[in-house]
Amino acid sequence: MIEKISLYILPLMVLGILTAGAVKKVKIYEEFIDGAKDGFKVSVSIIPYLVAIITAVSMFRASGAIDIITGIFGGLLDKLSIPADIIPVMITRSLSGSATLGLFSEIVHNFGADSYTAKLCAVMVGSSETTFYVLAVYFGAVGIKKYRYAILTGLIADFAGIVLSIWVSRLFFLASTV
Repeated sequence: MIEKISLYILPLMVLGILTAGAVKKVKIYEEFIDGAKDGFKVSVSIIPYLVAIITAVSMFRASGAIDIITGIFGGLLDKLSIPADIIPVMITRSLSGSATLGLFSEIVHNFGADSYTAKLCAVMVGSSETTFYVLAVYFGAVGIKKYRYAILTGLIADFAGIVLSIWVSRLFFLASTV
């Protein structure tokens, strides 16, 4: 039943939007073109912010800082039954979604999709946000230069997402294997 609904939902939405526009006598094509122009302007305005965040993430990964941090906290996490291999995911999640997904795919490839490490990473990726990317792109798109408490709030939310994803993963995935 769900498969049938999901197959038709998008075409029905498009048809509904076109029908509503026709009933209200809206020039649909012209409105679409105006929206596309605005979208292009936003895209051009956020390019510097995207370049900055991509450069920062690349420099962070290339510097070896992730390996140093993994070495420092690896022993502590092992004592807490938290795989040290997820430290790079914890670090990069706030910076870049694509870098995190690359690390996540490496973990799945190395440990297997059904491993505790892969499941924990999956929950962690779904429980946090790319805080610095969001701030750079979305705040940059609307011209906000002073982030005030947005960085602190985002990082606290990311930390809470990491801690809770570890707790939930231990509860659901480790308890079932014992």
